[in-house]
Amino acid sequence: MSNTAIRILHAADFHLDSPFENLTAEKAAQRRAEQRQLLRRLTQEAAGRQVQIVLLSGDLFDSAACFRQTEEELRDALRALQVPVFIAPGNHDCVLPGSPYLTLTWPENVHIFTEHRLQCVPVPELGVRVWGAAFTDIESQNMLEGFEAVKQPDTLDLMVIHGQAGQPESRYNPVRKEDILRSGMDYIAFGHSHRESGLLQEGETWYAWPGCPEGRGFDETGEKYIYFLELSETDCRLEKCSIAQRCYRVLHVDMSGEADPVQTLPPREETYRDICRLVLEGEIDEPLDIPSLYRTLEDRFYALEIRDKTRARKDLWQGAEQDTLRGLFLQKLRQQYDQAESDEDRKRIRSAAEWGIAALDNREVTADDYS
Repeated sequence: MSNTAIRILHAADFHLDSPFENLTAEKAAQRRAEQRQLLRRLTQEAAGRQVQIVLLSGDLFDSAACFRQTEEELRDALRALQVPVFIAPGNHDCVLPGSPYLTLTWPENVHIFTEHRLQCVPVPELGVRVWGAAFTDIESQNMLEGFEAVKQPDTLDLMVIHGQAGQPESRYNPVRKEDILRSGMDYIAFGHSHRESGLLQEGETWYAWPGCPEGRGFDETGEKYIYFLELSETDCRLEKCSIAQRCYRVLHVDMSGEADPVQTLPPREETYRDICRLVLEGEIDEPLDIPSLYRTLEDRFYALEIRDKTRARKDLWQGAEQDTLRGLFLQKLRQQYDQAESDEDRKRIRSAAEWGIAALDNREVTADDYS
């Protein structure tokens, strides 16, 4: 193999034209338009890094019911890359009759794998061979099983494929480490997992799942990336790049303290682009006015969802007036609590009361028992 490094862009799981069912119809349409803008940012980042080859590992479309505009914008973005592009359709954009992969005229620099068997496309000007296969239905058996490439001198072997790791019974091309090890590939560009894997290695084969480039729900929170790699015979280096415009966040707010919980939230300039689920927790004396709180906070986020998980406050000293073992125990500690000279002493006495009551009730204290 050549010692010359090749610069690769690896991305997957755009899920263009997702329904965004948890948003209003207006914002869902806006989010689909923003998804198409991801394509332009991808081409800009690729040009800036002088990428030589692009590997797109499936689920570029969320379903076969995508808009013609989306298909055409993807086509135009890939043409603008002006380097070889290889696509391995996944379970969401599988190659079935009517698929845009079959009906649209794609640029000459784009190769789409359309068969459910690994095929090889030489790219001699780059000194590489690209292997790939497609989902031709919504499910797929292990496409890597038994595969082993016969190496050629001065040639790097790349693979682009959609598949699921770590689940042997998966219906979505289950990927096993032993198959990766035997494959003879220098780099395998996987898709399917929406959580990035970072750069992995099995034997002499490097591989990765970049995850989705932008979250679409609260199961896809946090930063999302596309991957840029520099691959040679002896090394592989990976650089993450975020092209996302929005981020899904889950923020937890303790409502049991005296401080204004709103003040604990990140400032608006950090969150106004984000879709947020606000989880209210802790013990409170009165029920919360959720509609009022929503009106107060809604302009801090692109979209906001509030979940109230607060509980009615428990009275630690309840029963202290009783002439029982519990009452006498609580009376003594309450007297110490009232006479304590510091918050630290009061905290220590409360803790003693909580553990003592738990012992009397023959139960275990949990972090949620008392405020």
